[in-house]
Amino acid sequence: MNISIIAFTDRGRELSRRMAAHLPEDIVKLYAKAEGFLPYDSLRDFARQAMAEADAVIFVGATGIAVRAIAPFVRRKDMDPAVLVVDENGRFVISLLSGHIGGANRLAQRLAEQLHAIPVVTTATDGQGLFAADQWAAEHRCTVRNLRAIQQVSGALLRGESVGLQSDFPITGTLPEGVVLDTRENGIGISIYFRETDPFPHTLWLVPRIVHVGVGCRRNTPPEKLVGWAQKQLQSLRIDPRAVASVASIDLKQDEPAVHRLAQAWQAPAVFYTAQQLEQVQGNFPPSDFVRRTTGTDNVCQRAAAKAAGNGTCLLEKTAQDGMTISIYCEDWRTAF
Repeated sequence: MNISIIAFTDRGRELSRRMAAHLPEDIVKLYAKAEGFLPYDSLRDFARQAMAEADAVIFVGATGIAVRAIAPFVRRKDMDPAVLVVDENGRFVISLLSGHIGGANRLAQRLAEQLHAIPVVTTATDGQGLFAADQWAAEHRCTVRNLRAIQQVSGALLRGESVGLQSDFPITGTLPEGVVLDTRENGIGISIYFRETDPFPHTLWLVPRIVHVGVGCRRNTPPEKLVGWAQKQLQSLRIDPRAVASVASIDLKQDEPAVHRLAQAWQAPAVFYTAQQLEQVQGNFPPSDFVRRTTGTDNVCQRAAAKAAGNGTCLLEKTAQDGMTISIYCEDWRTAF
């Protein structure tokens, strides 16, 4: 995670250093008006930047300060970072915003354990030990397609009602309390898919980001041309664009605008591999002597998609049109509880 921590007193600054030491695997930026810390012009400026760029924002101080600072920059629950407040004595770690999707609840519990503090988590499902679908989604790389349905699912569980589950993927582990496999009798349910389904009168759709699109194109291919064609290929397979986890190609295309525009269209990273890396991918790929002469490997798009997906399942073999190529693979993924 990319975490920004701001402190206002000597005690708070020392605590922020302690927290950073407990987060060795994260990128932690410490802000304060003191030597040895990152500077900021105003609290408003800090909040504006942190809320837009960080995965988590931690205020070491009073809750009121944090609330007033972030209020103008709160957007949507699927866009806001985790926001926490830690009192300068390190007694309480409060999950303030984006507890489930943003991961504030998990981070609060993690920091509280390290600081020997009390985690303060106020989301209703957590308070009663019930399944939180949005938190599960965040932990398992799923995008929530319809945010309002989260309240319907949580409300049903809080009322003691059962919630249906339908998944396009193998289910492992024990289903959470109140969640039952689809019996077509549930009015409210969860659908885990990357191809469109509508199994319940009120459905919470969770889309795993497990689809990898490999592409190739002639130099200076118009970006709108590649984007439009690639989107049609995805639509023909009924794949939800939210399922796209990466757009992959050869490193010779790192500066190709069309490839980057396609990745932006699907809000996915563009990843690039060397010819040697692509050659090492195991599988049967349609070869091309021309592609080998120009790139050093016999197939770019399908090898790239296969590598990005961990050699998962091929959904679309190499397909070509007007100097553009595409292949689509899906990771081997499980609905794990």
